[in-house]
Amino acid sequence: MTLATQRTSILPDRITTASLRSFLGGVPSVDDVGAQERVASLTTRSIKRESKLEALKLIIRMMDLTTLEGQDTAGKVAQMSAKAMRPDPLDPEIPSTAAVCVYPNMVKYAVQATEGSSVKVASVATYFPSGLADTDLKVEETSRVVAEGADEVDMVIDRGAFLAGDYFKVFDEIRRVKDACGEAHLKVILETGELGNLDNVRRASMLAMAAGGDFIKTSTGKIQPAATLPVTLIMLESIRDFFDATGVMVGMKPAGGIRTSKDAIKYLVVLNETLGRDWMTPDWFRYGASSLLNDVLMQVRWLKTGRYWSSDYFTKD
Repeated sequence: MTLATQRTSILPDRITTASLRSFLGGVPSVDDVGAQERVASLTTRSIKRESKLEALKLIIRMMDLTTLEGQDTAGKVAQMSAKAMRPDPLDPEIPSTAAVCVYPNMVKYAVQATEGSSVKVASVATYFPSGLADTDLKVEETSRVVAEGADEVDMVIDRGAFLAGDYFKVFDEIRRVKDACGEAHLKVILETGELGNLDNVRRASMLAMAAGGDFIKTSTGKIQPAATLPVTLIMLESIRDFFDATGVMVGMKPAGGIRTSKDAIKYLVVLNETLGRDWMTPDWFRYGASSLLNDVLMQVRWLKTGRYWSSDYFTKD
């Protein structure tokens, strides 16, 4: 695969583990305390009532409604897809979610269930959640889910290789998987809870973007900690720095542990203050969500009716 000229502009002329190590060594270190303070400052800001309703609708539009369980069935995927297309059947003003996210063997069912709608189908791949498989197998799995109709692929990096300093392996896998995606968008999952520190999060973010990732994503949701605001801030700042250096826009997806509308709004505030309005769309920001949607729907009902509706009034995902 030949990377876009803009992306290669920041890379060494010859890409090897040593040259990538030098490249990542030039990435600025993170001020952990400063990141915590920045998040604390941003997330204390209040949103007016009329703006909150629009923010909640935007959050719904940004959701990848997700089921990634061993007990997933075609019926469960169909039910989730119906909810993604029409989150609240009683309120036609509620928009569809951005996508549904499923395991590879569930892609065909999600494609069937969402046919004719605006909801995209995302598939995890590359031997999610561990990422511990031969690169050829990862590429093969990616090609298969795209052939079955996936619009987006959420891959996982080899965290062991990254932490061992084998940056070329990580880079090459992302590049090859991106090639296998064809027209499908690639989201690169860093699994930040296993990277050890914020410096590694920033380096992994830059590596993933340089290798061709269309989005960078915090987590699989299978380990803790998953998405956190400080980690998300550092990834958003990395996206900003990458854009400043290359002119290439990259999207962001925090996933795992975002369960309430209050928390989701905090992520929106950090996004707006770090990257600005150009990124405030489902094209450039997503939430990995399973339980978040119902809480947002309950908040919307409360804002519209003045009454708080029980979760029993909403379908379970």
